[in-house]
Amino acid sequence: MAPDSETDVKIHFLPNLMTAGNLFCGFIAVLLISKGSALGGMEMLKETSHLYTNAILLIFGACVFDLLDGRVARISGQESDFGREFDSLADVVSFGMAPALLLMDIVLFELTDTLGQILAFVYLLCGTMRLARFNCVAAMRNQGTSKDFNGVPIPAAAGFISSVTLAMLYLGQDHPEILSKIKFLLVVLMLLVSFLMFSNIKYPSFKDLKIGKQRPVPAVLVAILLVVFTVRYYEWMPAVVFTLYLVYGLVRPSISRRWRREIEVLDDDDEEANVSTVDAKESESSAGA
Repeated sequence: MAPDSETDVKIHFLPNLMTAGNLFCGFIAVLLISKGSALGGMEMLKETSHLYTNAILLIFGACVFDLLDGRVARISGQESDFGREFDSLADVVSFGMAPALLLMDIVLFELTDTLGQILAFVYLLCGTMRLARFNCVAAMRNQGTSKDFNGVPIPAAAGFISSVTLAMLYLGQDHPEILSKIKFLLVVLMLLVSFLMFSNIKYPSFKDLKIGKQRPVPAVLVAILLVVFTVRYYEWMPAVVFTLYLVYGLVRPSISRRWRREIEVLDDDDEEANVSTVDAKESESSAGA
């Protein structure tokens, strides 16, 4: 039943505190990117690189908060319409505006103002529309409880763009001539990610990742090594992790169910729920057609 007034909206403290952390990280990232631009941007890379690096690390921090807010809400039974809307608004800042400004400063500044702004806006537009679509689907209670995302989630898209940018900045410190040749590859990747965000390609959400589930020793070792390498080589390893996630969604339909259960840490019941939900949606689409 809908609330009678704005004062009837229930705001759960802990999950929305996580969302506020997400928003704060995005806000400070935008400030740092703007400061870097005011100091000369890429033309003064030695003076501004630490600002862009810190901004990217803050975007990664926003990804962590975004992961935590949903998980805390589900574990505590505090999911709400307010939390969903608040989360999306925070995501627009942290994963839409901040990466778009980062691209403007790092790559698109060499283009004409109009072209650079249009390219950055394409990413922001696709990300915002993706969030709006997600909220519309979530509000339709008869859509089932699939644990898959339709299209790349915007935190993953922002993480990919930011991590590749960080790797390029790291490379450019010692080899600026290589950076000048490959950085426009980031524009192509940005357009590809923009398309993937608004596509219907299924990506796992890992919403109900069972941390306590028993795993084979090799899988545990791989997970530990992945975390250690990501922390130790933060300059380029996050780009590998986010790239693997993007590629996984593309090749996922061709992977056997057994491997998918292992990779996504699914039980048989979880997979059956996903499959039945997808089948139901496809049946509805066929009937509507």
